[in-house]
Amino acid sequence: MLEMHPQSAPAAGHSGPSSLAYNLAGIAVLVLLLAVGAAYLIDSLSQTNRVPAPALDDGEPVSQTLSGRELAIPTSWFRYGEQIRDGFTSQIDLRISYAPEGVETPSPVDITLLPRSRVRASASLLDRVYLHQFADETLGGVPGLVGKPMLGGNGYAGESVWYDALSPAPFVAKCEQPLAPDAATQCVRTVYLPSGIAAVYTFDAAILQSWRQFDPEMQRWLGTIRAW
Repeated sequence: MLEMHPQSAPAAGHSGPSSLAYNLAGIAVLVLLLAVGAAYLIDSLSQTNRVPAPALDDGEPVSQTLSGRELAIPTSWFRYGEQIRDGFTSQIDLRISYAPEGVETPSPVDITLLPRSRVRASASLLDRVYLHQFADETLGGVPGLVGKPMLGGNGYAGESVWYDALSPAPFVAKCEQPLAPDAATQCVRTVYLPSGIAAVYTFDAAILQSWRQFDPEMQRWLGTIRAW
């Protein structure tokens, strides 16, 4: 009698793990490609939505009349989009980049243009209000400026005034400590421009270090739109 020896079946066990490895590798490559594509998409969207910093040579001006003065303001300077329209107005809110000579990193300065009748100049407030609210101590840290903290009991808690004591038309700015511990101290300076318009500047207290260049730099910007 012939003895029948059963033939061994094909080694299917060898193809199973190999196929699984190929599948896992394919999934990993697909996930990697999707991640790279998402990264490129996010970067592209951020590039599209990024608003360029205002510049002196910006175009697309809007014609607005404030206090009888016709101004031509680039659309990129406006702080609020709803103000970008031609015609008469009673207030203009702008944001420019302050980068005078010797300053490496530009800082934003918010500028609000108003009729003179709506605000009082900082230099006028120094004599009529601030001097009567100073505390005894004197602050330092800004060459050329005197820093005086305000009396907290009269509603000026956390505020200080910095001014040039040697000038008949002094540089004056009032600064306020921020409520958030990681926020920067903000300062406000109000001036009357030769054009008859008032300008309220709001800026980071670090700009006080270059205070002698501040008004000439503002003149460059505001002169460009005929506000000076």
